[in-house]
Order: sequence, then C-alpha cells, then structure tokens
Amino acid sequence: VQLQASGGGLVQAGGSLRLSCVASGRTYRRAPMAWFRQAPGKDREFVAASDWQEENVYYSDSVKGRFVISRDIAKDTTYLRMNSLKPEDTAVYYCATGQFTARYPNAYDVWGQGTQVTVSS
Repeated sequence: VQLQASGGGLVQAGGSLRLSCVASGRTYRRAPMAWFRQAPGKDREFVAASDWQEENVYYSDSVKGRFVISRDIAKDTTYLRMNSLKPEDTAVYYCATGQFTARYPNAYDVWGQGTQVTVSS
C-alpha cells in the first residue's frame, strides 16, 4: 500500500484547510489511519487517528475541537479537516496506516510523503 497526502498550503490564522490521504496499491480498507505532524526542530507529533468504522477516534489535546478526521472507505481516502488554525499548527503533516489505532508513531508502518501546512499570524 502507498499513501499520498495532499491539501496543504498557506493559510491565515483562523482559517481552514482539508488534507486528504489517498491509499493505493494493495489497500487495507479496514486498517486504522492516522495523521501526525512535524514542525522544524521538533519530534513527530500525533494529531488524530481513526479505525475504519470511525468508532474509535482519537485526537491530541492541542487539536481536539478544531480538527476532524474522517474516512471515505469507498474512495480509500482519509481526510483531516482543520479549522481555527493557529500559527503553532504549522508543520509537515503525514498520514499513516498500520494495524492498531494508536497515538504513537511506531504503531504505523506505512507513511505518506507529507504535506506542508503553514499558518500565518
């Protein structure tokens, strides 16, 4: 399976973006999906994760109430809707898939290439 993330860009604080992550190849439609982000000089940080039925959904405290992860199983696509963006949300955002719905990067073994999100103040 390969993951392709897109939808990043430059946005003003308070604005919104929607990231997409399309899975191709041998897809695992029932696999958990997650979003992580990494800002310059910082470790990769968990953002959100969801199982395939969206019954178990997790968010980091820093994005809870502002970001929404969702899945379109038929399109093999996972979305991250980001609202009320802040300058501290600036990072490269990565999607990932694995066997477990978890908050730590080691739970995921396939990663997309990342998409840059920049929030100006």
